[in-house]
Amino acid sequence: MNVLVIGGGGREHSMIKKLKESKLVEKLYAAPGNGGISRDAQCVPINDSQIEELAAFAKEAAIDWTIVGPENPLAAGIVNAFEKEQLQIFGPAQEAAIIEGSKDFAKRFMHKYGIPTASYQTFTDAGEAKAYIREHGVPIVIKADGLAAGKGVVVAETLEQALAAVDHILLDIEFGSAGSKIVIEEFLQGKEFSLMAFVNGSQVYPMVPARDHKRAYEGDQGPNTGGMGAYAPIPDLEAAVVETAIADILEPAAAGMVIENRPFSGVLYAGLIETSDGPKVIEFNARMGDPETQVVLPLLENDFMQVIIDVKAGKDPELTWKDAACIGTVVASAGYPGAYEKGRPLPSLDGAEAEGCFVIHAGTKLEEDRYVSAGGRVLLTGSVQQDQLAAQEAVSRFLKRFDASEDFFYRRDIGFQQNTEKA
Repeated sequence: MNVLVIGGGGREHSMIKKLKESKLVEKLYAAPGNGGISRDAQCVPINDSQIEELAAFAKEAAIDWTIVGPENPLAAGIVNAFEKEQLQIFGPAQEAAIIEGSKDFAKRFMHKYGIPTASYQTFTDAGEAKAYIREHGVPIVIKADGLAAGKGVVVAETLEQALAAVDHILLDIEFGSAGSKIVIEEFLQGKEFSLMAFVNGSQVYPMVPARDHKRAYEGDQGPNTGGMGAYAPIPDLEAAVVETAIADILEPAAAGMVIENRPFSGVLYAGLIETSDGPKVIEFNARMGDPETQVVLPLLENDFMQVIIDVKAGKDPELTWKDAACIGTVVASAGYPGAYEKGRPLPSLDGAEAEGCFVIHAGTKLEEDRYVSAGGRVLLTGSVQQDQLAAQEAVSRFLKRFDASEDFFYRRDIGFQQNTEKA
């Protein structure tokens, strides 16, 4: 088959690496791809927002399957457009992608179908929002309603932070139309985890749970980012909690979307928190998580392309997973998630496999056969080993090559929080 992956980040590179292993895939394309992806697939210079051009390319290149990585083209209706042209595509239609595209919709949906989540209120008026915050106190969570590239969420620990967040989103229009409405919700205490599932209508096929580290610096300090690393599985997460999350969250969500005449087909991501009252939803995404995908897919034993075909056909893909641990650490540009420079040369990435590691590119570009930075999160180095500690040690050894550079930084404690708590 000829397969096209839409997107150009770490999630898409991870999918491409898994698709390369498939006996069903002959030719791989990525649009637009990135420097590292260009070594594993033919990159096509079409942005993920150019839906008509992507559909035209899919026809021209005789693409058998298109797989969508990012949220923006899903929210813009790329699946609807491709299916109208009788092109096979994996991902939810625009009507279903709203579960990520509008936090207000997601909260109302969860309330309607009894899916456990934080209490909340939605506002378009800054004065009313601030009055609500003063009444309920801090800590409190303020979220832009629409898609904001993972940056539209503020966990405010002081009243000043909370009120400033309202101003930034509603009055300063920091996130454009995505912030024309805000959702304010209670702060939930507990350990977070991510649970993704292949979904087709009411059929739900869960993946291995993963945990990512959102804060920029070690010890979970600093600003929130798109994720500084992740690990899977989660040793301290009890199987009973995962079963509850599947039965009380994923399955009712899939069934509810069918009832709403918004049937979901693709990967449903549940960002969850393990509270004293059981698992609750922090957010739903309409696609694979990033960086969770980079540590979950390496543990999948199935042919990834066959899984997609089976799920779309309404068949049980009979997922099987390696009895192993995977850890991935993100290397980011100095200054991320704030301002950072691009075009900084990376050290040599040779020898990853010999060191028991793999490298997933997110924000890289190839210039004269050398990688340079092209984004905030530059790459992820991961390792699959028999246990978590062995995976951590392999990643740590490989990443030492970045220590001499002031242009990049990474967290040295990805997954180690786990060991501290168990000790």
